[in-house]
Amino acid sequence: MTTSAELLTRFEEQRPRLRAVAYRLLGSLPDADDALQDAWLRVEASGAGDPDDTARDDEAREIANVDGWLTTVVARVCLNGLRSRRTRREDPFEVHVPEPIVEPASGGDPEHEAVLADQVGLALLVVLETLGPAERLAFVLHDMFAVPFDEIAVMLDRSPEAVRQLASRARRRVRARPTEPDPDLGAQRRVVDAFFAAARDGDLDGLLAILHPDVVLTSDGGRARPAMSMVLRGPAEVTSQAVIAAASMPQVPYPALVNGAAGVVVAPHGKAQFVMAFTVVDGRIVAIDVLADPARLEGIDVGALLA
Repeated sequence: MTTSAELLTRFEEQRPRLRAVAYRLLGSLPDADDALQDAWLRVEASGAGDPDDTARDDEAREIANVDGWLTTVVARVCLNGLRSRRTRREDPFEVHVPEPIVEPASGGDPEHEAVLADQVGLALLVVLETLGPAERLAFVLHDMFAVPFDEIAVMLDRSPEAVRQLASRARRRVRARPTEPDPDLGAQRRVVDAFFAAARDGDLDGLLAILHPDVVLTSDGGRARPAMSMVLRGPAEVTSQAVIAAASMPQVPYPALVNGAAGVVVAPHGKAQFVMAFTVVDGRIVAIDVLADPARLEGIDVGALLA
């Protein structure tokens, strides 16, 4: 028998994993934390009724797989959030870069490391943003957290075979773009430093040498900076933009870890103006993801990057 108190205790024990699930589904730590709070309230309410349309209290007290049930509660909250987000989005911009996890270049926060386990780089989250809510849920839960298709099928009200097809389509989208960076952070940083040095010097050959032939630059300026929303493909386009941007950059960017990989924060006057994440594979840059939306940069503590 599983009491409500035991469920809440287990929820707290599983919070790091559940937060990781929510971050991959929503692409934002604030949204993930909100989803966990909502899920917590639903689990807490399971002692008085139906917390999330998955189990009433008499059913909850006979849960065979508590961790799976908690994952279901969180996943359903996130699925509702994804569907609501898609309905609300009225802006014409197709480009969306999720909120990155930015840390000092010297090392990461253990709490963030738990969220970013298994190489959840910004490039991967950008690809996940192109998926529909059902595809994203199927791929994240099955491929990243080994949730069986029949359990996901219940959440989506579809057959296990239909969910299998959703995950397969999502998997093809993810595999079409390299998203897992080289493991050596020092080597990543040297490539990023070389990129900025070449851009500042207008060294086109130097830039072309470190950009992958299929490099993609994705930039999201939000509603406040629509001119910064763009997708550039190929070394020629990325090189041209890099040289233009470097010429107007007021200072050398602050090195940072962005979702666990080498990146930078451009912060004139101590206020974040851009966050740039680089995906370096086999010593070459395959993806540059830029968040330039002021509304979503406000929470970045530039001072902490220098600590």
